[in-house]
Amino acid sequence: MHALRTPLMRCAWCLVGAEVTRYDGWFLAGVMGAAVVVIASRRWQSGAFRRLAVKFLLGIALAPVLWLAYNGVVYGNALAFANGPYSAKAIEQRVGAPSPALHNTGVAAIYFLKSAQLNMVDGNWGRFWMAAALVASVIGLGLWKLRAQSMSMLLLWVPLPFYALSIAYGSVPLHVYTWWPFANFNQRYGLQMLPMFAVSSGVLTAPVFILGAGRRHTGKLVALMLALVVGSYASVWKTGPVCLKEAQRNWAIRAPLNSAVERVVSRLPRNSRFLMDISEHVGVMEQAGIPLRQVVNNENHRPWKRPSDPEGLWERALADPPRYVDVVIAFDGDAVDQQVNYADLTELMELHATGQPRARIFVAATAAAAPSAPNQSR
Repeated sequence: MHALRTPLMRCAWCLVGAEVTRYDGWFLAGVMGAAVVVIASRRWQSGAFRRLAVKFLLGIALAPVLWLAYNGVVYGNALAFANGPYSAKAIEQRVGAPSPALHNTGVAAIYFLKSAQLNMVDGNWGRFWMAAALVASVIGLGLWKLRAQSMSMLLLWVPLPFYALSIAYGSVPLHVYTWWPFANFNQRYGLQMLPMFAVSSGVLTAPVFILGAGRRHTGKLVALMLALVVGSYASVWKTGPVCLKEAQRNWAIRAPLNSAVERVVSRLPRNSRFLMDISEHVGVMEQAGIPLRQVVNNENHRPWKRPSDPEGLWERALADPPRYVDVVIAFDGDAVDQQVNYADLTELMELHATGQPRARIFVAATAAAAPSAPNQSR
């Protein structure tokens, strides 16, 4: 029992860390919590194990409870992270990305598994990895002497139901370039299956070491797994990881506009104060070397003051920019563009980039002199 105590509690705190950073940690914690409940029910007569199980369950419940409480107090909605203005649902509605698996868990699962395959190897060769994972799971569950340990392999499949449900009902679209709509979007989700693939390769080659290398067909099996691993590495090396290519494509789309705005910002006095919605273009300030303490942004308000916070710095700067900032940066459709008071602002420059919203840079009427430039398109 003592030997089990430390690993179990370490696992609980690892899950708490996962829960804080990603919601799939909540799902995994729930699955593992259910497993602990089943085990504890069989050993309920053991007071030591019962206490340990209770500590484990309390530990993994800590992060969700605190997060729900925080959302309830600050936003007045315990589920603000799920249905609020910055939730995946709200973002999906603004972006309008098509979701071929909407309200269809089966199709969502297929798209997720396809993403997992493409993260392993380009094209259809990833099907061999999926077959290896299925065979390894069957072998692991079928080994009677290792049955208890092999059951843990099922935990490696937990990402499948979580992402299938999230894609189908959680407003989280996933696109793979081989299927409609023939694009890369959220391909990183498929990386969650990497542990399953790694363990599968070990399970399939383990008989070589357990039974001996002289057994029939074991050499062929090792050669097959080795070819699969080498082939995957070679394919990814040649074509590039799909997650990296997605990030590079997104950067290529945003970079021209961000860089154009950054060049203008860099020419302004270093002590300038800015008004800007940083939801999508915070990289502009990072590139220009401007600390966010010089940027009045959409995070400078008190969300618990509803429906508005007239005394918040963000709201006051929008209503009277010259009083608080020197420069105003507005992108078409963002909060600054829609809510700022333009009365005492002088447009310094207008910037355009293909596929991106127009950016306009204004100087407050009472601000210190800034470099003047005519309206430009890029």
